[in-house]
Amino acid sequence: MHRRHFLRAAPLMAAASAGFANAADGVFPDGEPRMRRFEDQRWTLDNIIQANGIDWDQGHVGVLLGACGLMIQNDMAVLRQAVKKYADIVPAFERLARKREAMAIEFQKNEEMIPARDNYYVAAAYWATSMWGNEEHGPRLRNANDKKRTLFTKYMQLADHHIEWVEIPYRGKSVPAIFHLPPNYQPGQKVPVIVAVPGMDGFKERSVSLRGDNWMERGYAVLAIEGPGYWESPVRGVFIDVQGWIDTGREVVKWLRARPEIDVEKIAATGSSFGSFFSAAMISGEPAFKACAVTGTCYDIGGRRIFDEASPTFKKRFMFMSGIVDEGEFETFRKTIDWRPFAGAIKAPFLIAGGEADELCPLASTEAFVKALGGPRQLVVYQDSRHSLNGPSVANGPEPRLYQAEWMTKRLQGKPMASERWFVDNAGRVEKAPLG
Repeated sequence: MHRRHFLRAAPLMAAASAGFANAADGVFPDGEPRMRRFEDQRWTLDNIIQANGIDWDQGHVGVLLGACGLMIQNDMAVLRQAVKKYADIVPAFERLARKREAMAIEFQKNEEMIPARDNYYVAAAYWATSMWGNEEHGPRLRNANDKKRTLFTKYMQLADHHIEWVEIPYRGKSVPAIFHLPPNYQPGQKVPVIVAVPGMDGFKERSVSLRGDNWMERGYAVLAIEGPGYWESPVRGVFIDVQGWIDTGREVVKWLRARPEIDVEKIAATGSSFGSFFSAAMISGEPAFKACAVTGTCYDIGGRRIFDEASPTFKKRFMFMSGIVDEGEFETFRKTIDWRPFAGAIKAPFLIAGGEADELCPLASTEAFVKALGGPRQLVVYQDSRHSLNGPSVANGPEPRLYQAEWMTKRLQGKPMASERWFVDNAGRVEKAPLG
């Protein structure tokens, strides 16, 4: 079976006006990924979700709370009640998105612009989240993407800082990104920039939090990107490609160098979860990146643990991102998810924060990646923590994302660092050892 079946549906032509003009030229899979373990274990999956809720596989609610703030606490309580099986996820987020959109419109009509702004952001985040769990190209997926872009545009118009949509050239098409300048930016300033790569369950619209964002507070610009295979890119027919991420890194730097606001000597990257892999690929071919910091690692070559041992939804989602519906074909393709060809080319300082008990990536795989890096590196391991980085060691030790922001600032200031392995125990104590 050919990897990507031609499905040039007429509705995609209309999608161009919504901000992804190259979508009509895409090549799309026929149907959703067909995966044996997902089909055989569907009853088990639904029972696990009924018993454990929306966070059965990782901390979705916590991530949304971090991006949107405490204003969505009641929404998350409603979500927990609504989601009793996998099929409940998409409609539950659609309902919440419609509610928040209606609230935003009403606030704006009453000239109450701050709550209008906040609700547009939340509504966009909910529409984007509703795309997760929808692994079939069609009107529902495109509608969610259109709504997300429309509502985030309305948020942009009311935001407390400059935000714009960006298109990064990619093999005759483009991949989408969002560019943020820090609040109180003054024309003529040159500011450092973070290129943010979300995880496979993440999206660019929530890469900068509504309030109290670590990068905005420190005066950074942020370019949040969805490279090949990420979120909106598959809607355009642009699928996972490791070399494509390396190529994207070069195009990102070209774009940043053309921006007068950017200090081109202070370009850095971050990634989370599978973004830890793709951010590394992205910077490996471009020495303009001066540092990289990642959390929640995915360095298991070929994804053995995440695809074969974790919730079957991970593999199905990654097949969607790869543009593959046949599982046998994906088994061949997954061998390309390999950092060995590029890790040694990374000379910039690199920070990795991971859990000792990560259920998606063995610690040994992360340690092998760290050893292969070509420059100074720091590995911070949190005792007993799983992939989402939580538990006593995280609560009592260096908070991973706060530490990441401070570490990055020091690197871009040119301060030296030692290559070290830190082990953070459950009491928050840090044991340091040199990395060879």
